[in-house]
Amino acid sequence: MPALAPQPVRASGEVVVELDGLRLPIDLDELAAWTLQPDGQSGSLGLWLNLLDAESRQGLIRLLRAPLLRDRGFGLQLLSSWTGEPMLREVGGLITTAAGENTGVLLLETLQQLLVRQSMITTLDLLQALPPERLNLRIDGLLDLAADWRRQLQGQERAIQRLRQLPLPRRSSRSLLIGRQQLGAPQQIQLTVAHRSEPLPLELWPARRAKRGPWLLLMPGLGGNTEQLSWLAAALAERGWPVLVIEHPGSDEQAVQASLRGEGPPPGAESLPDRLADLQAVLTARREGSLPSLGPQPSGEDGLVLIGHSLGGLAALMAAGLVPEQGLRQRCQQALSSLPVTNLSRLLQCQLPDITGDGASSSFPVSGSSLPDAIPLRGVITFNGFGSLLWPSRGLADLAVPVLVVGGSLDLVTPPVTEQLGLFNGSSDPRSRLVVVDGGSHFSPVRLAAQNEPLFRLGDQLVGEQPERVQELLLALTIEFLESTQHPSLLSPQRRVHNGITGYVLDPAQAERWRRAIHSP
Repeated sequence: MPALAPQPVRASGEVVVELDGLRLPIDLDELAAWTLQPDGQSGSLGLWLNLLDAESRQGLIRLLRAPLLRDRGFGLQLLSSWTGEPMLREVGGLITTAAGENTGVLLLETLQQLLVRQSMITTLDLLQALPPERLNLRIDGLLDLAADWRRQLQGQERAIQRLRQLPLPRRSSRSLLIGRQQLGAPQQIQLTVAHRSEPLPLELWPARRAKRGPWLLLMPGLGGNTEQLSWLAAALAERGWPVLVIEHPGSDEQAVQASLRGEGPPPGAESLPDRLADLQAVLTARREGSLPSLGPQPSGEDGLVLIGHSLGGLAALMAAGLVPEQGLRQRCQQALSSLPVTNLSRLLQCQLPDITGDGASSSFPVSGSSLPDAIPLRGVITFNGFGSLLWPSRGLADLAVPVLVVGGSLDLVTPPVTEQLGLFNGSSDPRSRLVVVDGGSHFSPVRLAAQNEPLFRLGDQLVGEQPERVQELLLALTIEFLESTQHPSLLSPQRRVHNGITGYVLDPAQAERWRRAIHSP
């Protein structure tokens, strides 16, 4: 989506509020003045609005004055992402032109122009800056939408409360994480692949001690890079598991930065076929012996474990053999009847019918059946993975390997109840585990190097509290899951407390108990 050059913004003069069948024309300048001095306005607008009770008046003032966007970088990122267009289309149906036309496109253009001039934008700023001189604001629809979103958030909070009430034994563990000064440096590899014009960048973290076990293939999420997961790769390599981390050009951090500069569209689900082809190329190179040594023998000689964050986790499940169930397009139509504010991954999942087809295996670009026989799959680990619309009936039932599914209680991109629990309930392998980190978010597994500035800043509600502590817990549980492929009783169901962070570890039976508790009165 190309960036728009700064242009003069023509202010809207009047908004017609539609509420309970009434149509009330409101001058926006008068409305702005009323929000500043609600008791000092003697005009007809002030008289009408002051008929509201005190709580309603304050709520309306907060709505109009509250920041829609607090940070320019985050605003530009959001507007150019795969979530921006559906969100603005939804809101554009509630703020229409005088002719009743959806203002979604105008909202996008106006917000982009405002972000050039100011870093924080309020609802009132947006209404005053929209080009049409007359707008219709459907308050009924706005209230219904807000109530729907509130129900989604309340439902997720109730589910987490039920999780906290499960009778799980308490366990504690000590810190295992390597500090940044101990990370060392990985081997940088440029792998020539047939499906890309440029070599595929890889980072190899060889095992630092001899240990019989699998090697690990690690894939970042959408907009991520190898450095963000170096903390995990280095720590696992230190303990004898060699790790290869793939950088996915076209859907990595550089691609996001390019979209912010107006040099191309934001990456989305269209990158999945290339990501799966990247994975296949790495496996082929390993089978053919064209990759460097993974470390001292017998490290990495006992098969492969696929690990991914977010979209990388989805790629791991697909490469392991899961093919979307048929009827995906129809499921998406039902799921997107209202914007899923507590599950933004559904917007990404619903890009897939145009890419992979409607769930028929023949249309799927790369499947697990093409994994080389010489590299047996030992397990899959997904951090904040998703796929509720892809596998609504069977979940993980078609995977014959143990899976570690990790989510966070604060995740609004891939919420644990819908995206992780729903998938996990199909798992039949007794070694599989579902982990929900209390206070963890979608971004908890991502670590930025000290010298790097983030593309945009997020508050604690999106990042989660103390992400490095969460990462310590994730490392401890990942190690135990990898060990449990040989010692099944090692990672038992438990309430794990690690340096003040709590993670709930469920086996298939406990996950089913949580599911029943959620749906009970």
